[in-house]
Amino acid sequence: MLRGVLTVGGWTMASRVAGFARDILIAALAGAGPIADAFFVANRLPNLFRRLFGEGAFNAAFVPEFSGILATEGPAPAQRFAEEAMAVLAFWLLALTVLGEIFMPTIMHGIAPGFARDPEKFALAVDLARIAFPYLLLICLAALLSGVLNGLDRFVAAAAAPLLYNAFSIAAMLLLRPYVPTVGHALAWGVSLSGVAQLALLMWGVRRSGMKLHFPRPRLTPAMRELMRRMAPGLVGAGIMQLNLTMDTILGSLLPSGSVSLLYYADRVNQLPLGVIGTAVGTALLPMLSRQVRSGAEAESKASLNRALEYALFLTIPAAAALIVAAQPIMFVLFERGAFDAAQAAGSANALAAYALGLPAFVVVKVLVPGFFARGDTSTPVKLGVASLVLNLALNLILIWSLAHVGLALSSSIAAIANCAALAWVLHRRGHFDPDSRLLRRVPRMLAAAGLMALACWGIEQSLYAMLAPDRLWRWLGLAILVGGGGIAYLVAAEALGASALRELLATFRARRAARAG
Repeated sequence: MLRGVLTVGGWTMASRVAGFARDILIAALAGAGPIADAFFVANRLPNLFRRLFGEGAFNAAFVPEFSGILATEGPAPAQRFAEEAMAVLAFWLLALTVLGEIFMPTIMHGIAPGFARDPEKFALAVDLARIAFPYLLLICLAALLSGVLNGLDRFVAAAAAPLLYNAFSIAAMLLLRPYVPTVGHALAWGVSLSGVAQLALLMWGVRRSGMKLHFPRPRLTPAMRELMRRMAPGLVGAGIMQLNLTMDTILGSLLPSGSVSLLYYADRVNQLPLGVIGTAVGTALLPMLSRQVRSGAEAESKASLNRALEYALFLTIPAAAALIVAAQPIMFVLFERGAFDAAQAAGSANALAAYALGLPAFVVVKVLVPGFFARGDTSTPVKLGVASLVLNLALNLILIWSLAHVGLALSSSIAAIANCAALAWVLHRRGHFDPDSRLLRRVPRMLAAAGLMALACWGIEQSLYAMLAPDRLWRWLGLAILVGGGGIAYLVAAEALGASALRELLATFRARRAARAG
């Protein structure tokens, strides 16, 4: 599992770094104004459906079944199952895409009702959404192919594909901007073109794996009916975090102009550890748990879940502490330039600190949910997710009046913490999760090490106050010293306190190096 985590995490890290370059360029060209707001809402729509239909509900139902068929019946039945699923998914997604293009103004009234107060901004959001919406069809099919590759324990192509999203977005801003009305139009075209590129890459990856998929006529076979039955509740449960963020967008559209953008930039920074750690661990864990559960190896599945939680928390707890302590210099160094001024950077930094408070919970949810999906249970995460969604909405309506956009971010974090606690409790009650002595011993030590790291980060930030001032070259150097110093402080403290998982990581690197040499 650790090898898969490192593979997915490495490629995801590369994609997130490219994503930062993309977001820095967006901030410089569009700032936090109406064009940026319109694009972020337009882009949220296909990405919401992608997380629900592609990475979320569909893969939650597809990957365990595909992995189980592969383990018990062999490659040929697994390939037939994947082909049938691909045909059914393509049929429904094509219909959804056509309907979305036709009824986009109505959809926009639902997802960003506040934009209706500005007809030009509303019309721009509709135009950009129509350009970007075909990404839904392309990336959901790509997500299915990623599920096939993950089920085959081939993680590279699936993890590398998101790099193309950021690469095409950057290229579109640099190359298409002179030929389209706004930078938002260039970005929207980049989104759709990146979907074509990602689908092509994953088709190539699946063929290289030896599984040549074809498009049969879509049919609701018994296997497909069972797949859709398992998928239906996951439409809410697997994408609950995205629904929470969409709720933030809806309410953010009612706040002063730029609020949606401030939340977006903060969420993008928060998504770096969430995507690298949570996605990597969850992606590698689900196929393994599915095989262990299908073969009756319950003790091994519990051990896998414990180690996944340990690795995730070892990296996530210090990341959350660092983002809370250093939110201001991070946002100022990364985004304060061009159309993105100091006041906007400060507002986005406050939202980042609020999101970071719930970062460990966001990641642990991604680790715990495969414990349900591997057993074919997609309904329990839905029920708990709906409760979390209701809590988030209630907190939004309470906190938005006093904290504005920061209240939306804080509500999401509190709801994620509640969801995480409920998932862990249910798994434990059913006998599928028992925190072992190693996990219980190391987590408090991780918290102590993260506390010492936070103090170190605060001290470094105070001593480098002048270096983090507006001079760009020195700002970047100061941020590098801050991040590097904090990381070293955590590793030293974790090793001294006995919280470190470095020995396991180093052993894995040595094993991989020896395998390559062999």
